[in-house]
Formats: sequence, C-alpha cells, structure tokens
Amino acid sequence: MPLADSPPVFHATGLAKRYGRRGKQALADVNLTVPAGRVIGLVGPNGAGKSTLLNLACGLIEPTEGSLTVLGSRPASNAAHLARVGFVAQNTPVYGSFSVAEHLTLGAKMNPSWDPALAERRIRQVGLNPRQKAGQLSGGQRAQLALTIAAAKRPELLIFDEPAAALDPLARKGFLRNLMEFVVELGASAVLSSHLLDDIEQVCDYLIVLCDSRVQVAGDVRHLLNSHARMAAPRGGFDRLPPGTEVIRTEHRGHYSHALVRIDAAAGPLPYPPEPVSLEELVLAYMGRAAGMEIGVDARTEAWETQR
Repeated sequence: MPLADSPPVFHATGLAKRYGRRGKQALADVNLTVPAGRVIGLVGPNGAGKSTLLNLACGLIEPTEGSLTVLGSRPASNAAHLARVGFVAQNTPVYGSFSVAEHLTLGAKMNPSWDPALAERRIRQVGLNPRQKAGQLSGGQRAQLALTIAAAKRPELLIFDEPAAALDPLARKGFLRNLMEFVVELGASAVLSSHLLDDIEQVCDYLIVLCDSRVQVAGDVRHLLNSHARMAAPRGGFDRLPPGTEVIRTEHRGHYSHALVRIDAAAGPLPYPPEPVSLEELVLAYMGRAAGMEIGVDARTEAWETQR
C-alpha cells in the first residue's frame, strides 16, 4: 500500500475547463486534494464534468484555468508518468480487428513496466481465448480485456470512466470484483466514475460528488455518512439550528419539514433527533441543492433520472 507521505492522487487548485469559442463551462473552480491509497468514487449526472476531470487527469486535454497534479506531477508530463497511470475510457475501447493475444503484445511494446505473467494469468482466469478477435467478444469480455491491459502496466493509479455502465448486472459484478483484486494486488489507488450508486457503494471508500461543473462535496465515505443526518421538524424549525450545522436540502410535507443536515464535530446539541442517511440520500441531496431541486426520499428515483 502507498506510504503515508505519498503525494495525493489528485491535487487541483482553481481548476477550470471551457470548450469552444463561446466557452462552454465543463468544470469551474475545482479545489480538491484526494489522498493516495483510496478507491475513489466520482459521482454525478451526465454532463456534470466527470469525463472532463478524468481526461484532464490523464493529460488528454489541458485546463483553461488553474492547476492539477496527479501523483505529484503534471498529468502525462513524461513517459515515466504515463506509465504510472492506467486508464479505461468509456465503452472500454479495444481494437475489434486485434485478437486478445495481439492486445497483450501491443501492451508489452508500449509499456516498459508491462507484467506479462499478470496479463496472461488474468486472461486465463476470466476465460478469454487468446486467438479470439476483440470485436467478437461480449461487452463484459471486452471490459475484462481493457481492465487487464490497464493493470498489466502495473500503474500506481487506475482510472475508470463509466467502464461498467453498459454491462449487464452479472458482468458488472465480475468487473468490479476483478477491479478490486487488481487494486489489492498492485497496491494502487483507483478512481471509478459512475452514475450507478450501487457500484460506488460496493467498492469505494472515498467519494466526490460533481454536479453543475463543480465539486459539491468530497471526503471519506464513512466520515461523510457519519457527519450527515436526516431530521424532521415543524415548518420553520430548521431556521434555528445550532452553530456547526448546515441544511443541505429540505423537503416540506404538510406542517413538517424533512432535511438532510451536515453536522460538524463541534456542533451544539441538536433540537431534533438525527437519523442515519444512506449514500444515495447524501448524493441526491447535494445534487439537488446544486440543481435547485426539491429532493425527498419518495422522489429519489425521479430526481436521479432527471439529473441524468
């Protein structure tokens, strides 16, 4: 596992990205420090800026403003840094006319730290035929091939941009299981971008919620869940909360209001009993606040689909 003094996976200061002559804002004022040795879930609706952030992290595009370092260096600053990062883009791209074996040969030629034993062992474990063309593989098999290629270069950081979104539940479960096996075997950090909260909840211990081009909240999953709560109060009751508490989202039902509240460690006694929140409730509350929507427990599915 990474040492305590390892540089952060991401360190962004005032990071922004605009596209086109009219300057469409994809990211704005991102300030973020993500520690090494974590499995990071990057969550948000389509169009929130998730892919832009990951493309910046891989050095595929340049920021418009601000700065970003990945593993302590500017992204893709040299060949050595490229070797430290493994990237699987959306739709797990592979070359349809290449066989599985030819993909491994290409990986070995392009990556000086390539581990042929790891690649061949993983291909056998997931049941891929080395002679089969990638274009003939199922979606789950292509995802496993792309994952193997990314991991066999033995990177310090694995980045996945919606890698399992198009897979059926069984293939997705297998992909996530193998992803975690690689993280443990390599001692690597990983970033998984997804709008599938079940996937994030299964494998991630650090969360970033990105919405409306901005980071809404980021932190250790356990800490975030422990520092947020649901509360119910008569209407207007949340106007008188003690210092150290912040209402993230409120829903009104009749004479009562229901809120998701962030509670600092030094907050005073709460006037209403707090109840635990789920990861889904936390994410939807921050997304709803960013979009100016009313989010309630009974409207979670509708809200998530609207955000997408």
